[in-house]
Amino acid sequence: MLTGLRLAAQRVGQGRTLRAVLRSCTRLLSERGGANSGAIAAELVQRFGELDEAGQLEFFEHLARDFSPAPAVVLKAATAYAAQPAAATLIALTKAAEPPRQELLRRINQAAGGTAAIIAMRRTLLGRLRERPELAALESDLLHLLSSWFNPGFLQMQQVDWNSPARLLEQLIEHEAVHAIDGWDDLRRRLGSDRRCFAFFHPQLPGEPLIFVEVALVAEMPAAIGPLIDKRAEPMPAEHYKVATFYSISNCQPGLRGVSLGNFLIKRVAEQLKRELPQLKTFCTLSPVPGFARWLRDTADVGAIDPTLRSRAARLAESRQLVLDVAGARPSSAALAAAGEPLCEALRRLCAAYVLHGTAAGQGDPVARFHLDNGARLERVNALADGSANGLRQSFGTMVNYLYALDHIEANHELFVRGGVAHARAVAGTI
Repeated sequence: MLTGLRLAAQRVGQGRTLRAVLRSCTRLLSERGGANSGAIAAELVQRFGELDEAGQLEFFEHLARDFSPAPAVVLKAATAYAAQPAAATLIALTKAAEPPRQELLRRINQAAGGTAAIIAMRRTLLGRLRERPELAALESDLLHLLSSWFNPGFLQMQQVDWNSPARLLEQLIEHEAVHAIDGWDDLRRRLGSDRRCFAFFHPQLPGEPLIFVEVALVAEMPAAIGPLIDKRAEPMPAEHYKVATFYSISNCQPGLRGVSLGNFLIKRVAEQLKRELPQLKTFCTLSPVPGFARWLRDTADVGAIDPTLRSRAARLAESRQLVLDVAGARPSSAALAAAGEPLCEALRRLCAAYVLHGTAAGQGDPVARFHLDNGARLERVNALADGSANGLRQSFGTMVNYLYALDHIEANHELFVRGGVAHARAVAGTI
């Protein structure tokens, strides 16, 4: 009984807090609220933080329902613009069509901690969007505003090294999403003299990295991740640096998902390294292929991924069967290595088909789409390149090099937009 009373009291308290938040929203959008927006927004942010997840979801429902444009007003403005397409009618239509919640969010952003609160709101919303599709318009507004506020022109790129604040270094360990950092010794090696780490920061989130990229300075394009993240490896002398390899890029703010940051960061870092180390001749990645194993298991006819592969369908089918027979349900490095070169050849062939043809068709791997759309070229497929549990599970240990030729980035991007994939001739030859 006491538990029931306690839960009832909590629900009453949450209802009271939600009503206070909604009153603050109305006040914030009023004329008087515009003059005192900072204090009202700060109160709103504080109250929102007191809501549990159910209360926050109800708040989102109010934003989606009660702070949308008035259909009759939009229709009237649209009719006027259609009848007389002039600057004045277009401005009126644009003003009528903008949801009032966008101005509300802009005013919330003026509060101390407002930017972080809005990012947190979107993080919660993204987690519930699949089951609440009616909130999609609210999500669209949040993405629109955050994309403007986090335009790379407003961001600060900083190098992170071993002398950076401890809290920042802890965040690298916490947010590394590609190759887990195994404690402080591992991190210290990744920030060694032949390594670089760069991050984007926003003035409203001091000390909070938005995204960071890790770079290895090496003598040649790497074919495996192990040597790059071996915490016992000795640093390479500077005179041997010829290749800058981007081997990990991690987002630190889930609420900024879909906001373009990584593509700009890679290009900025490449330009910075070129100025710092003119001897660098090659900028490339060593990238995972996280969708490869799932695609191979789920696709009975891998030759059907593109009509141009029909003549090689039998060879692709044989390669697929070989990989599945060797890998089994739980692939191991030992089993894959024992199968020798025939298996490596099969993996290279299948992964090349997956990335080169599947990605261009709008399917395929998310990492591939990111780099190819960013203007990189598919340069090489590496079998048995990642023996970690995650690498084996996602791609049977296969990794890919994407080449960032700075003079060709724009042309490669345009080719990808038109449905093509820039690639080395040798990659197509493996299929």
